[in-house]
Amino acid sequence: MQHDWLDKDFYKMLDVKKDATDKEITKSYRKLARKYHPDANAGDSKAEERFKEISEAYDVIGDDDKRKEYDDVRRLGPVGGGFGGARPGGFGPDTGMGGGRNFSFDGVDIGDLLGGVFGGGGPGPRQRAPQGPRAQPGEDLNADLHLSFDESIAGVTTSVHLTSDASCSTCSGSGSRPGTTPSSCSRCGGRGVLDDNQGLFSLSQPCPQCGGRGRVVDDPCTTCRGTGTERRPRQVKVRIPAGVKEGQRIRLKGRGGPGTFGGRPGDLFVTVKVAAHEVFGRKGSNLTVTLPISFAEAALGTRVKVPTIDGGSLTLKVPAGTASGKTFRVKGKGVPAKKATGDLLVSVEVDVPTTLSDDQRAAIEAMAATFESTVAETDDVAQPGSTS
Repeated sequence: MQHDWLDKDFYKMLDVKKDATDKEITKSYRKLARKYHPDANAGDSKAEERFKEISEAYDVIGDDDKRKEYDDVRRLGPVGGGFGGARPGGFGPDTGMGGGRNFSFDGVDIGDLLGGVFGGGGPGPRQRAPQGPRAQPGEDLNADLHLSFDESIAGVTTSVHLTSDASCSTCSGSGSRPGTTPSSCSRCGGRGVLDDNQGLFSLSQPCPQCGGRGRVVDDPCTTCRGTGTERRPRQVKVRIPAGVKEGQRIRLKGRGGPGTFGGRPGDLFVTVKVAAHEVFGRKGSNLTVTLPISFAEAALGTRVKVPTIDGGSLTLKVPAGTASGKTFRVKGKGVPAKKATGDLLVSVEVDVPTTLSDDQRAAIEAMAATFESTVAETDDVAQPGSTS
């Protein structure tokens, strides 16, 4: 991903300055996301592409750690971002060779490779200070949240239930039995790595005694057995905004897997699953409902009660001669949203009776006869030159 950061100005994509605050970035993202959201730009491929760019930009500079990393990559360029794997080689600032600078080649620190030559592997003013293990961020997790149709429309605060690795509840992640602390690794001196001197070169590799952790758990916690993490069920509180739709993903920052060596925890991505409603359907920000009416009501016109999603009802005027399948729009009775609430789309469906009494059959046959005579008269007028 970092390879793309050099070519993408995420601040420009979100229309903010480089020194923008977190609040300013979030505000601009929400404004642009509403403007270019696919639901508001159906069939517009350019708007869809712009929405993807906005989301990608916010995913990076909307996160404090990723933003710092992104700023460093943009400031130092390809040689400062550790992109040796994508290029034949690179030399970046802050190396230990001449002027206190540190060269890298194919992702390997040249200061390590040439430590024996330039003082990195032995005593002297250029010897590097011991380094502890690098902090590793926690794993991003995914979970499904099942909501009723009403909850998805009105919004709800609920909890997500999941089983995952978490910081040990007994030792708080230290790995040691309560009352004790891990000791510094005697083999690597707490650095987590060992220097392998090979003549002119000095290579670094993870310490086999502590596994690169830089510390040793002498008295392991009985719950996590020294790992600092345990797999257990947990609940994560989540606020679902009004109008959330099927398949929408909600990001809970820092609620994923635990980090190691002081790294930040991962994020939890919640995918919303919405149950069907027995009366209402949904099309974007609009709600839909089908209303059965009789043939007489469709022919003569009527006023009918229509249910609304909040449990109430409204009166809809159906004009005479309404055909089955006709849809009426009721403004502002759809899905609530910050920008504008959707509408309620009411489709009338003429209910044809399956059984008739003798009187009903006679009445319909008499009415049918009048329709036939009307059609016959219309045909005579339409063909004035015909002969009988």
